[in-house]
Amino acid sequence: MLTQVAEGVLVHQSALLQNNAVVVRGPTGVLLIDPGITDDEMTCLANDLSTAGQRVVAGFSTHPDWDHVLWHADLGEAPRYGTARCAEAMRDLRSQPDWQARAAEGLPPEIAEEVPLDLFGLITGLPAGTAEIPWDGPRVRIVEHPAHSPGHAALVVAERRVLVAGDMLSDVLIPMLDDPDADGTADPIEGYLVGLDVLEGLADDVDVVVPGHGSVGGTGEVRVRITLDRAYVEALRDGRTPDDPRIGPSARPGWEWVSDVHDGQARSLARGSERDGPPG
Repeated sequence: MLTQVAEGVLVHQSALLQNNAVVVRGPTGVLLIDPGITDDEMTCLANDLSTAGQRVVAGFSTHPDWDHVLWHADLGEAPRYGTARCAEAMRDLRSQPDWQARAAEGLPPEIAEEVPLDLFGLITGLPAGTAEIPWDGPRVRIVEHPAHSPGHAALVVAERRVLVAGDMLSDVLIPMLDDPDADGTADPIEGYLVGLDVLEGLADDVDVVVPGHGSVGGTGEVRVRITLDRAYVEALRDGRTPDDPRIGPSARPGWEWVSDVHDGQARSLARGSERDGPPG
């Protein structure tokens, strides 16, 4: 079911991980952002659009995680865009002879058989520095930043004052850090904090935030969620236990596993600190 969150902007949410597929209406069709995770859900979305007399004229993937680069034949053959780094990550994966098996490794077991992979990751990379999605609808700004994953981008539907945040600013998921580069030069903590600073710079331009997972936030919610995410990341950086409602006894029912994600991130960072040793 499509739910309107702003004029001409609608959201279709998945059942399992509360993935938010975002639809932006234009004069000749719609822009579809991160379209969903199961065959049935994407078929339902395609049917809803068809019933409304809409066709998909462009797609966009906010980043290269498996649940944001899926597609379904019923959605048509519109160009599917992403940042250059997002598209590069998908090309690298699909160039492997066992890419489908690699992609399937990350799927939740309860829906693994329901996720179509034939059109997985077929993303056209936009040149670095591209400021807007190339389509004939409302202006949609592309804001790339280093948080969460390579090539991650937030989108601002400028005329509708909507921020599509990708896998950030969720009310159910904690910040999930990118893995360090193989050579150890990337700092996932600092990269995430930079990304939050970038999003904070957009806060005055938006009234609605749509995270990749969880509830849509209204007026003022962008800054509230940035503050919560920043406090979590800074606690990890400083080796403190975060006071965060998304983990521990206060976690939302059905999302208790997020505490396990936190424990894994905390252990990983602690091991990294032990390897680096005290400053010399």
